[in-house]
Amino acid sequence: MFYSEIYRSKIKRIPSVIKYIRNVFIFSLISIPVLSLPTTSRSFIENNPKEVLDEVWQIIYRDYLDSSGSYNVDEWISIRKRLLSNKYAGSEDAYVSIREMLSSLKDPYTRFLDPQEFNEMKIETAGELMGVGIQISLDSENNKLVVISPIEGTPAFNAGIQPNDVIISIDGELTEGMSIEKAVKLIRGERGTRVVLGILRGENFLKVSIKRDRIEINSVNSRLNSRDNGLKIGYIRLKQFNANASKEMKNTIRKLEKNKASGYVLDLRGNPGGLLESSIDIARQWIDQGTIVSTKTRDGINDVRKANGSALTRKPLVVLVNEGSASASEILSGAIRDNARGILVGKKTFGKGLVQSVRALSDGSGLTVTIAKYLTPKGTDINKNGIVPDIEAEISLNQGKRFNQFDLGTIKDSQYLVAESALIKQINRQKKKTTYEPGKSNLKFALKRTY
Repeated sequence: MFYSEIYRSKIKRIPSVIKYIRNVFIFSLISIPVLSLPTTSRSFIENNPKEVLDEVWQIIYRDYLDSSGSYNVDEWISIRKRLLSNKYAGSEDAYVSIREMLSSLKDPYTRFLDPQEFNEMKIETAGELMGVGIQISLDSENNKLVVISPIEGTPAFNAGIQPNDVIISIDGELTEGMSIEKAVKLIRGERGTRVVLGILRGENFLKVSIKRDRIEINSVNSRLNSRDNGLKIGYIRLKQFNANASKEMKNTIRKLEKNKASGYVLDLRGNPGGLLESSIDIARQWIDQGTIVSTKTRDGINDVRKANGSALTRKPLVVLVNEGSASASEILSGAIRDNARGILVGKKTFGKGLVQSVRALSDGSGLTVTIAKYLTPKGTDINKNGIVPDIEAEISLNQGKRFNQFDLGTIKDSQYLVAESALIKQINRQKKKTTYEPGKSNLKFALKRTY
């Protein structure tokens, strides 16, 4: 899971399921049934610190999808017996054992949140967050804190923080061995105060001072770029797959269709993910038929989501992606390419294809646990691999000046210009033939790529 400064879904301890992907993240807030195991009686662990420890153990035992090869069911049962035989002075002692137990899985996305950390997550979902606006992850290979993406328009974005920056220090405190939860606590703070991040970018070390602010995100920006040849290019930038993204996208497409857009460039660069249902709804606005995404648990494929014939436009489409395009962005990108609905331009995506469930525990603490991985319509496993675009393109900085959000989708944006050029070729091909119709005989010709 990518622990972010922002979680957009309301979290309540009710028996419901909220599917949420933040860099493919499913929040499944459900009541946790107790497994009947003979090694320790239930009465022995009720109303003491062992109760939460056993809840965590049972969730892993029942639902965990092992992506690292470190999970062995016999060893896991042995761990339970050993830990429940120990004595704990209080909850904090039990929490230490829980974290040690989970560390044996070697899965940075399966993590325990104590009541304070879990409450902070709920505060974040309510929109009360003061921070700098970055998503960060713990690299499972080198145990370093890595920036997934700065959120467009936030202090981190404006300060020049980039995807794949390694956070070496926070206000002078080294991050080696530091948990994501502690890092987030250090980065967050009162509005107007500053935090200094020590950043390793390639071989260069930078100190970046960032002023904290309220993080507010509009999901969709758009414009209609008119060209000398009379074509109107609909540029749509999707920054987050939050609860409002699908509605905003629908309104944007309808507005651009009304204004006679000739085709579309959908910009997912730096988009770290969001709601699963939002990504599916948005995919359906572009794709009329075909599979969008499937999820695979340790028991096999258990959920396949498909288009439903509700696409809002059939005009040519190019999708912009980069290293900061993760999870839900990769779901949408994979669905568009695998269904031959459009082509991808930019850089290889981040590669986050594991699904986590967030569980509320009996004492107010919480657990994120890897329960599945997602596959593109053609069955591609993106985790750690990412998606290589059809056309690779770099961002070229103009005379050494820093590229900023206002340059996106303009003639200053070298990746956008490549995407626009590819789109115009598609539009011109289409003019020579009939209108693009998913599933019809002209589909292959309409999307034929010769550059």
